[in-house]
Amino acid sequence: MFYTYIIYSTKIDSYYCGQTSNLSNRLIEHNSGETKSIVKGIPWILIGYLISDSRKEAMLKERQIKNRGIKRWLKYSSPSLISNL
Repeated sequence: MFYTYIIYSTKIDSYYCGQTSNLSNRLIEHNSGETKSIVKGIPWILIGYLISDSRKEAMLKERQIKNRGIKRWLKYSSPSLISNL
């Protein structure tokens, strides 16, 4: 099982979208500073995620979300997002 996830930082008012096979470990990595490109946003909060059967499918969903714009995707296309709220 693979996940396409969206996280949010209140510190920098920014969203991030990624994909992984282990969602809980990935969130720990983001919030521990292991992901250098988004370290300034710590703490990151999980907004929600999509489940995929393959990494290829998860990567495709990630690309679709990023191409549309994460905020725009959340506003118009997110009914299938499993919310963490």
